[in-house]
Amino acid sequence: MQIGISTWVWTSPATTEVLETLLPHIAALGFDVIELPIEEVGQFDVKRAGELAQQHGLGVSVCAVIGPGRDLLLPGEAERGVSYLRSCIEVAEQLGSPTVAGPFYSAVGRCWRSTPAERERDVDEIARVLRSLGTHAADHGVVLGVETLNRFETSFLNTTEQALELVDRVDHPAVGVALDLFHLGIEEKHVGDALRAAGRRLVHLQVAENDRGTPGTGSLPWNDVAKALDEIGYGGRVVIETFSNRVEAIARAAAIWRPLAPDSDSLARDGLAFLRALLAPHVTFEAPSP
Repeated sequence: MQIGISTWVWTSPATTEVLETLLPHIAALGFDVIELPIEEVGQFDVKRAGELAQQHGLGVSVCAVIGPGRDLLLPGEAERGVSYLRSCIEVAEQLGSPTVAGPFYSAVGRCWRSTPAERERDVDEIARVLRSLGTHAADHGVVLGVETLNRFETSFLNTTEQALELVDRVDHPAVGVALDLFHLGIEEKHVGDALRAAGRRLVHLQVAENDRGTPGTGSLPWNDVAKALDEIGYGGRVVIETFSNRVEAIARAAAIWRPLAPDSDSLARDGLAFLRALLAPHVTFEAPSP
């Protein structure tokens, strides 16, 4: 079992200077994987990040950030979005990340109404783009995980059913689904059943509590989560993704208005201990194949 944590728990952006100290700290806490959100291509030295990860025995997971200027559903932005995602795929290959996960469709925070016909058009367009990106990903030994977000962060993909509809339309072996328990806790009737529905198409899992705080401290149905992961034979990574209220730009974007734990280290340490105990009997790690 490999459990990881996002650098967003402590800071943003993850520059080379930040990684020099944060990466060994995350290894010392006992994590197996560090998740690197690529806010801007070139924000850290890829070669140095890989050296640090290897030196400290950490795997790397890459997360893409779709913000304004990279919206794949807006004319004038889609080309930049595709270029950015191609770069993320190439960085993932260099760092040995088996996946690139993220909401590969629209800028986080953009919500809009659409008719059934308009939505059908948009799903077709994103499927076309992702099919091409899937080929690029497969060429680099990487799998894409299309992430759902809650209704307050997007109006496009909120549920696992919607994500599966899109991934089925893409119909490419290097394009699967990435899910985040925080979002599932808002949008799904039954979190465990959403994971069961994703099945073998689930390639990456992010976790946080229902309040986006420390896993295991709230109301999410964790035992059913573990049971569902076992039933579907999930072999991907489980990564804690949440945010520090001390990082103003990220806290504002994610609506983090108060501390979610006494400090970032407490959240990381307690979350890891909970996940180790919860998942150890159920899951063994096997990287997904493109």
